[in-house]
Amino acid sequence: MSGRTTALTPPADARPPVRHPEAPAPGEVIGAHYDNCFGCGGGVPHGLHLEVRAGEGVRVTAEFRVREAHQGAPGLAHGGVLATALDETLGSLNWLTRVIAVTGRLETDYVLPVPVDTVLHLDAEVSAVHGRKIYCTATGRIGGPEGPVAVRADAVFIEVKLEHFVNNGRPAEIKAVLSDPDQLKVVRAFEVNP
Repeated sequence: MSGRTTALTPPADARPPVRHPEAPAPGEVIGAHYDNCFGCGGGVPHGLHLEVRAGEGVRVTAEFRVREAHQGAPGLAHGGVLATALDETLGSLNWLTRVIAVTGRLETDYVLPVPVDTVLHLDAEVSAVHGRKIYCTATGRIGGPEGPVAVRADAVFIEVKLEHFVNNGRPAEIKAVLSDPDQLKVVRAFEVNP
């Protein structure tokens, strides 16, 4: 994307991303990382409920239907909700690299308004890795995967250890995740990186 800020431009010595050998296969649905996640979880009635699929290389696709609860202006998606959809899709790239990472910077461009009841087709990919920084980009299209771009984002994710969440999350939720066998499987999937 032209006009990117320096913070979103990978340095010259950045390396290409590597897909983990145990990453979900292309076309496979990537499940929610946490049931109460506003972006991907099923436990939040007004959440985005993104369905993300693994793509080729280090790429994912997702779909998000804008509902009435996601409005900003009358009949149009709220810009913050659109940024959240992009952020959640970008965060799903971690399933392909098997790295725990959090958003360090997200820069969003709003190109077209997105009406309520529109299905936003999202596509994200990792472009480079430098140390703990993961550089990635995403687009959201209306009218289908080949439709016009309505929103796009560039981001830098920062690799963290599991302790980041244990030390900063609320103890009740952390305890609940660590005592739930299904949630613990998700956590364990990211414990060992290649």
